[in-house]
Amino acid sequence: MRQPGRGRATRISPGRRLDRPEGPLVGVYHPTPLRQGRGEAGHILPADRRAREPWRVPAGTAGGARAGEVVLAEALPGRGFGPYRVRVIERLGPFDGADSLNLIAMRSLDLPEEFPSAALAEAAGAGPAKSERREDLRALPLVTIDGADAKDFDDAVFAEPDGDDFRIVVAIADVAQYVPDGSALDRAALERGNSVYLPGRVLPMLPEALSEVWCSLHPGVDRAVLFAEIFIDAEGRKHRHRFGRGLIRSAARLTYDEVQKAADQGDDARLPRGTLGHLYAAWRALARERARRGPLDLELPERKVLLDANGRVRAVQAEMRHESHRLIEDYMILANVAAAEEMLKRNLPGLFRVHGAPAAEKLQSLRSWLSELGAPWAGGTFLRAADLAAVLKSLAGSAVMDVAAERVLRSLPEAGYAAANAGHFGLALSTYAHFTSPIRRYADLLVHRALIAALGLGQGGPERQAVPELGEIARHLGVTERRAVEAERGVLARAQAALLADHVGSIGEARISGVTRSALFVRIMASGADGIVPVSTLPKDLWRYDGESASLSGARSGLSFTLGQSVGVRLEQACPVSGRLVFHLLPGTRGIPESGRIGGQRRSR
Repeated sequence: MRQPGRGRATRISPGRRLDRPEGPLVGVYHPTPLRQGRGEAGHILPADRRAREPWRVPAGTAGGARAGEVVLAEALPGRGFGPYRVRVIERLGPFDGADSLNLIAMRSLDLPEEFPSAALAEAAGAGPAKSERREDLRALPLVTIDGADAKDFDDAVFAEPDGDDFRIVVAIADVAQYVPDGSALDRAALERGNSVYLPGRVLPMLPEALSEVWCSLHPGVDRAVLFAEIFIDAEGRKHRHRFGRGLIRSAARLTYDEVQKAADQGDDARLPRGTLGHLYAAWRALARERARRGPLDLELPERKVLLDANGRVRAVQAEMRHESHRLIEDYMILANVAAAEEMLKRNLPGLFRVHGAPAAEKLQSLRSWLSELGAPWAGGTFLRAADLAAVLKSLAGSAVMDVAAERVLRSLPEAGYAAANAGHFGLALSTYAHFTSPIRRYADLLVHRALIAALGLGQGGPERQAVPELGEIARHLGVTERRAVEAERGVLARAQAALLADHVGSIGEARISGVTRSALFVRIMASGADGIVPVSTLPKDLWRYDGESASLSGARSGLSFTLGQSVGVRLEQACPVSGRLVFHLLPGTRGIPESGRIGGQRRSR
């Protein structure tokens, strides 16, 4: 098949449409024709925020859809001008509550919803793991620490003093015990690549019989694990490690809030005396090592959709981060490093987690923008994550901190998977892999299998010792990971738009979070909601875009807009179907005329 842009040049005939929708067409149906007298049954508001206008539904093609229903459509043939013509091929239910927001994300991105019957049958046949050839770790007070709404618990931790050093045990659910290489469960897990977490719903990588039962480390019951026993010194430097297969009985299922409260009060959170204190003591040693290593800690706020008892969006709020979050993160990083080092030492087939340094041109653009903020700049180029971290630290507490962190993030390449080790720039690690979440990430399961086979830990290793398709698997997992992130962000944006739909016309303070030739991207300070200010709504001018400084300036007016700038905005549109928010700048903002003339149209105030 000829690839676009290869071979002979493509001729574009006059009037040809280039923005034909691609992928699943999902939206909300309304039985109101866009134009009278055109033989239309109604129109569909697209869920894709990139769509420029609603889609026309010709008479006789609505498929029985009712007003306000989420529908799946397909494009009808024909060129012409104006809105696209589509027909409804499936009705998905009313647009109401978080379920419909989740459904739009799932169908728009083709997320797998149902497991094949063969995979479900294999999961239904699971049971307690046999104890033969497993080390008995049930006497250790290992604990799980997760979010309050977590359902799958795949990691448990324990630490104790070892002279002046520390012994740490990170126990991970032994998913390889239940998901043999090449099985129906394995094929389904690979297709999904990872679990997707949506408000009030999870699309798990493994059926619930495994993800929430036999592979979940519930307290007080025996569970099979693959564990890493790691010894560190008082400064957090790792001396040695070993991997084994074990049987544990979690001492408690704790939440981040519970652990933080107990630590603040000097309590043991229902655990044997000293358990929590030892976990924190060993973690403080790891924190000292992390500070020396100098990773890039962006600490961008994460927002969560809160639902009421009826499943409707109640609020979107920033999640609080505690030391308990960092504690678990650092224990997981330690175990992931040990797994990566073991793979590298033994030349095992598996996937490494890799992250490259920023490209030179993006680095120069970032440097120019940060210099405008007066942030210190060490050296001619950044060679270490610690250098970027130092610049961000100088902006801590400032109004532009979040915007600066996001700009730094956008200057970096995406982290991904590779069959060859290439280090992790953001974590400032020369070797890294994912080992600690095999319930929800397929890459971790591959690492488990490689370790089991190489260390002679019994059944569960790969059927093929040499895995030539690892590169293709790595690319596939990159796609599924990006798909999951897009789904989660899409639901968040739609939830925020739903909350603001009744507040069109309201005004507030925002900060410019992005600049392009056609729009300013803004973030509302009070809610964290993101939207756009189309350049067409700015005062009439010759607007010039500078990508290096991420700014937009008017040639005649002298007005200039750049990242991090504070502006006053009025909400003009809020579309919960697509999550699209459109704002206009308020008159008087950074030189916008007080006359109210915005984009050449006078507005009443």
